[in-house]
Amino acid sequence: MMMFKALLLLTCSLAFCSVNISAQQNGLLAGPMPGNVDLRSAAIWAEVSQDIKQAELHYYPKDLPAGKKIVYAQPLGLEFNPLKFNFNALEPGAEYQYYLVLNGKRTRQSPFSFRTKTLWQYRMPAPDFSFLTGSCAYFNEPPYDRPGRPYGHDSTIFLTMSGQQAAFTLWLGDSWYTREVDYYSPWGLNYRLALDRRRPVLQSLLAAMPHYFIWDDHDYGPNNAGKWYTLKDESRKLFQQYTLNPSYGMKEEGIFTRISYSDVDFFLTDNRYFRSHDRYPDSINGQPNPDKTYFGKSQLEWLKNELLASRATFKIIASGSQVLNPASTFDCFRTYSHEFSELMRFLETAGIEGVLFLTGDRHHSEVISMPREGNYTLYDITVSPFTAGIGYVRGGEENNPARVKGTLIEQHNFGKVSITGEKGKRKLRVDFIGVKGEALGSWEIPETALKRKGT
Repeated sequence: MMMFKALLLLTCSLAFCSVNISAQQNGLLAGPMPGNVDLRSAAIWAEVSQDIKQAELHYYPKDLPAGKKIVYAQPLGLEFNPLKFNFNALEPGAEYQYYLVLNGKRTRQSPFSFRTKTLWQYRMPAPDFSFLTGSCAYFNEPPYDRPGRPYGHDSTIFLTMSGQQAAFTLWLGDSWYTREVDYYSPWGLNYRLALDRRRPVLQSLLAAMPHYFIWDDHDYGPNNAGKWYTLKDESRKLFQQYTLNPSYGMKEEGIFTRISYSDVDFFLTDNRYFRSHDRYPDSINGQPNPDKTYFGKSQLEWLKNELLASRATFKIIASGSQVLNPASTFDCFRTYSHEFSELMRFLETAGIEGVLFLTGDRHHSEVISMPREGNYTLYDITVSPFTAGIGYVRGGEENNPARVKGTLIEQHNFGKVSITGEKGKRKLRVDFIGVKGEALGSWEIPETALKRKGT
């Protein structure tokens, strides 16, 4: 037994070393990763080693290397050193190149690049585009994993994703998995996030395109955690330090925000910070219990107003948990009947068109439908898992009548969502793609199917 434990610790030590090879490129541990790329602004994230005392980012329009530099002005030399560089006065639809200089040394000879959004409004048809999406990225660390078969599987899926042509990646939660040893110290939460972000297999994907994130329970805290989690504010701070979303909730609460690309608006919701426990009574005297919250009052009001303001062809509401599944015995917004009914009534009475839900968590992929009398059918597209264990459907979910026929994927996969077509005939298609790039299934819907009947 002692020999086994020694081998286990040695394996973990070697694995940790592999994550931090050469610490990593002249002090670059993770990234760089672009995010919040807009028409005239962008941001770059990276994490550097403790021995880095000076960091610069140099950027310039492609083929014009006489550009500008940003000197990082925050403290360095800490145990964890996530950096953010924000820059403005860019030009729309332009490709920019950049590189990092750490302690006076360029991290690599060939530059990284990103492209700003196209200024298409009032000038041209909405551009076609694709984005990648999915959830549940588990990396094994044997001494702190639960005993038995490893839960993390083939992580080369991220190399496959990095080779896809896409505008950005939208991570749908459980982007890293905290363990029991992490839950109750800020250091533990930071350790897990930093360790998983440094995985070599992730680096090409991080650099390939902008990234946006929501969370679910495992990258928020313990399993099924909600608003009672002791370190929820510390978790929120770390989420802010390691992502590049345009904003993070309101009044220092939550992480919800909105992003837009072409004629699509994405409402990135927070399903944990304001959430009551799943076992909180859902009804009192036969009536929905208003004290059982999922989004919470402030976030729900934000979402309603954002939907009213949106003129997008497709309005995608992203959530870490499923929204519409009536057969699920796991996390689902539908079991929070007061807020669920409130949102459904709002969509009906306000006449909001073009709504789709995009969710993670379930460790399988599927499309769930919810017909509405006199109105268009709502759909919930679930994409999961990247590398975590497969969640095979059981019981009442095996022949779930709400599942769109042919959309159940019980394999590791990611989604590639494409929006194409001329004005008035736009179409959204999701392709479910396997670890090696194999086609596992697809589903599509025209914009006309998401309009009120008779319009």
